[in-house]
Amino acid sequence: MRMVDLIEKKRNGEALTTSEIEFFIKGYTKGEIPDYQASSLAMAIFFQDMNDEERAALTMAMVQSGDVINLSRIEGIKVDKHSTGGVGDTTTLVLAPLVASVGVPVAKMSGRGLGHTGGTIDKLESVSGFHVEIEEDQFIKLVNEDKLAVIGQTGNLTPADKKLYSLRDVTGTVNSIPLIASSIMSKKIAAGADAIVLDVKTGNGAFMKTIEEAEALAHAMVRIGNNVGRKTMAIISDMSQPLGYAIGNALEVKEAIETLQGRGPEDLTELVLTLGAQMVVFGGKAESIDEAKQILQKAIDDGSALDRFKVFLENQGGDGSVVEDTSKLPQAQYQIELPAQTSGIVTEMIANEIGVASMMLGAGRQTKDDEIDLSVGLILHKKVGDKVQQGESLLTIHSNSQDIEQVKEKLYDNITISESGQTLPLIHKVITE
Repeated sequence: MRMVDLIEKKRNGEALTTSEIEFFIKGYTKGEIPDYQASSLAMAIFFQDMNDEERAALTMAMVQSGDVINLSRIEGIKVDKHSTGGVGDTTTLVLAPLVASVGVPVAKMSGRGLGHTGGTIDKLESVSGFHVEIEEDQFIKLVNEDKLAVIGQTGNLTPADKKLYSLRDVTGTVNSIPLIASSIMSKKIAAGADAIVLDVKTGNGAFMKTIEEAEALAHAMVRIGNNVGRKTMAIISDMSQPLGYAIGNALEVKEAIETLQGRGPEDLTELVLTLGAQMVVFGGKAESIDEAKQILQKAIDDGSALDRFKVFLENQGGDGSVVEDTSKLPQAQYQIELPAQTSGIVTEMIANEIGVASMMLGAGRQTKDDEIDLSVGLILHKKVGDKVQQGESLLTIHSNSQDIEQVKEKLYDNITISESGQTLPLIHKVITE
């Protein structure tokens, strides 16, 4: 088998066989296939696409390129959730303890974040003492006993994907549905999930800017998951504006606690209940979505979801008392209001640019070696569709510096106030095929 034949075959629009795809992934991972041939095949895929069988084969070849986490010692159906990313996406911090509190095991493997704010691990490390450096046996034990634990990503999970993604990043082939879908799904499958719930974002704060693009990616991932024996569904949710009110690590942990107390933002609560209900049904704890939502709402109302979050934090060395006293979370030195420059209705909040403003404060990383300031970020007071009076605060900037004129300018440039406007739908579509 020769790599040039595979490139020509895909260039001509023909389907690659499973053995041909495995040949490529094995050879490229081992360094036997050079970058220039791999990038040529990636470009051919970009233009000629892949059918469902090819996409599934590519996904599983990347899964098998490195470690595969065995969660068979964990009792029950392990359901994982993946979000394609966004601004103020506090979902996992609420969803994991909520779903765990009703008996669905959540064995979560998370990473650190590049971009607007930290990843799930960074956010959780806002809690004093919390850590993810636990042995596999302890990880399994915690999930079996309390249904929830979080561990850092192994260094050898889907090495083919890491190598191929780096190449795509510099060859203009990132934005390809089969390559994106197989990249995401290979990591979820290698992490040991039995079932997968996907939150595919759309809008100006998402990778997929249009609903059509998001729908194409969602369908691709759902079909891959189902074709390789993992129950998979997707929700397409809006990321035209930040989710919830908090953007920043400790600020998002505080908002997660408030949501588990039943006092969270409406949009965050709606999304958590929608995703969580799917996880509960996949996990075999409810027969229908409506029943699952009722079970989850009860767990919030009776305090069991918040209790599970406290136990989870303490199990991994964290100070669980933050759930009763959020002032124990890192606090920024300054809280500076951003007043509206005119009266009207908020008609646009460009999510990714507001996220950049948060990163400028120190809430996120531009490179993987950057230090995150866990205390800084933004608290929104207005969302799209809300009325505002001139001089009224649009948001509070939490900063450890008073020199934030550039941050204010960035925010003003990306928040539009007009005479009329409308609210945005949060959930666009549910895809279960």
